[in-house]
Formats: sequence, structure tokens, C-alpha cells
Amino acid sequence: MLNVSAASQLKTSPYIKMANAEAAFRNIHQDLVDGCKTGDQKAQFQIYKLYYKAMYNTSLRIINDTMEAEDIMQESFLSAFEKIDTYSGTVSFGAWLKKIVINRSLDALSRRKAIFEDIEAHTGIRDEGSDDVSRQEEIDIKVDEIKEAINNLPDGYRIILSLYLLEGYDHDEIAEILGISSSTSRSQLSRAKQKLISELKNY
Repeated sequence: MLNVSAASQLKTSPYIKMANAEAAFRNIHQDLVDGCKTGDQKAQFQIYKLYYKAMYNTSLRIINDTMEAEDIMQESFLSAFEKIDTYSGTVSFGAWLKKIVINRSLDALSRRKAIFEDIEAHTGIRDEGSDDVSRQEEIDIKVDEIKEAINNLPDGYRIILSLYLLEGYDHDEIAEILGISSSTSRSQLSRAKQKLISELKNY
């Protein structure tokens, strides 16, 4: 049994504080999530307003088509509301919703027969070492030009860069999402960076 001193130390432990902060983050919109579970349309609309822009951008970075990204975003919300009872609350609602958006975006690319039938389809691009990358001259490029360069990449490279750099997934998570190995994710990211550098030189 914990004594008062030990209990006090536990409460002030940085690990306990971090866990509490994560729990608070996960449940910050719990009232709206609960409302969605009962079919409350007002709660659904509030959830939509909170997340639609981020979910649209996530899909757009993968699908690279504004109209299709809009459709996928809408369909993802409908799917999320239909199966919201499966949301366990172990991750943030936004992370759970984003996974749905990413999966639907990848499915859309697969239907266009433009993605990951062969993840190594572009292995002809030279994979320079990281030391060579670090010695690249600094280039003053506008953000919109970088976005344009990413959009010009082959689908496989664009998605790897988006998932890793913009969405914040690690290689194990990317491997699970795309059905590839972690080592393939790492090598594909390295090639994607080299290809992006090559695109940026055009600016």
C-alpha cells in the first residue's frame, strides 16, 4: 500500500503528468464523440467543422487531386460516423479519423492503378548517401514551390514523404499502412528525398 509521500511523488511524476495530458488530449472532444455515437447530427456537424480541413489536406497530399480529395474527405466522415462505435478512445479521435482518410486515399490510388503494385517501381533513381544530401547548397525556395515539387513526384515518393514528414508516421506505421516492410519504407523515403532535391533544383 502506498504511503502519503509515495502517493504524492506519483502525482508529481513527469510520466504520470504526461499520461494525464495525453488522456486529456484524447478526450478533449469526448462529449461530441459521445453525441455522434447516439446519432446527434449537431455533434456530427461540430466534429466535421473541427477536422474537415486537416482531413482534406491529408487526402490531397496523397491523392494529388482537389476534387477527389474533397470526395474522399466527405466519404471518410460518413464512414467514421457509421462505425464510430468501433472507436475505442485509445488514440485521439483525429488520429483515428486520419487513418480512415489515408486508407481511403490509398484505395483510390489503387483503383487508378497508380500506386504500390510494385513499391520499388522507381529504383532506377540514384540513391545518394545522406552525407551527400547534407552537403547540398541551401536553396531559398518558397513554401508553395516546395509543395509544387512534392506534387510533381511519382505517387510512391509523394506518399512516403507525406506520411513521414507531414503526417508524422514512423517507418513501422508506414509499413503497416502500405503493406510493405520497414526497410522498404526507409529506402523509399531516401529515394524520395533525392528525387525531391532534384525537382527543387529546377526552381
